[in-house]
Amino acid sequence: MSSIQLSDSVLQSLNQVLQQLQHSLPPLKQAPDFSSIAFKWQQGELHGICSPRQMALDDLKGIERQKQKVVQNTLQFLQGLPANDVLLTGSRGTGKSSIVRALLNEYSAQGLRLIEIERDDLRDLPKIQQLIQNRPEKFIVYCDDLAFNAEDENYRSLKSVLDGSLQSGSSNFLIYATSNRRHLLPEFMHENTPVLKADVPQHTELHPQEAIEEKISLSDRFGLWLSFYPMDQNLYLEIVEHYLVQAKMQLTAEARAEALRWCQSRGQRSGRSAYQFSKHWIGSQQLQAL
Repeated sequence: MSSIQLSDSVLQSLNQVLQQLQHSLPPLKQAPDFSSIAFKWQQGELHGICSPRQMALDDLKGIERQKQKVVQNTLQFLQGLPANDVLLTGSRGTGKSSIVRALLNEYSAQGLRLIEIERDDLRDLPKIQQLIQNRPEKFIVYCDDLAFNAEDENYRSLKSVLDGSLQSGSSNFLIYATSNRRHLLPEFMHENTPVLKADVPQHTELHPQEAIEEKISLSDRFGLWLSFYPMDQNLYLEIVEHYLVQAKMQLTAEARAEALRWCQSRGQRSGRSAYQFSKHWIGSQQLQAL
């Protein structure tokens, strides 16, 4: 075999080995593309969201006070003024997450950006801060439906970020979170019951009040708390009518009765159920007209 043939054979073998190594190695991480206005943190990387859901602040009815507080805090943030991390808690479907999405729709032209993160990825918050620390935009890191169970230790990562050095060194980074729980961690009846030493098992904590304080301290780290409450029937129907008018329809007696049956079947009156009913009603009426 000639030296040329031997060299070709060696190169071919090396090429095969390199191809096998390439398949076995994880893909190289690419720098984030900041051309998007919304992002999702997944598997340690920032991924742009091509078409974030459009939501207008004017579409959110019955939560004017909450809107005013969130908007004011966000405008302070956009102007480089002191602003707080925000915790929005309360009944499901009352507009907590919709407010945050509507902020992006309203203020993205002023440099507002949104990064959505799952609860289990909160330990990566310092990585996110490092990625965006030199960016000119203002980033809200948003965690929807935030809650922890009694055995979950991930909440400590969030506590250290909210009350640690991360926020003090970053002027383009805030955390907005929504939750159905006011204190984010489960609370138990026995924690509010006086404990008699004679009845305490050996494995019971000696200072139960300190354990309670530990749970409450997480929500205390959010500077701005906003609560959301169930709505009455009139407000529910007002929201339904708002969406019907946008589609050039009226809240007829038939639509009103159907809207009430809809919320009764779902066991709640909320902005979410009103929006879902309006989509059902508008779509069904337009289908009949085809």
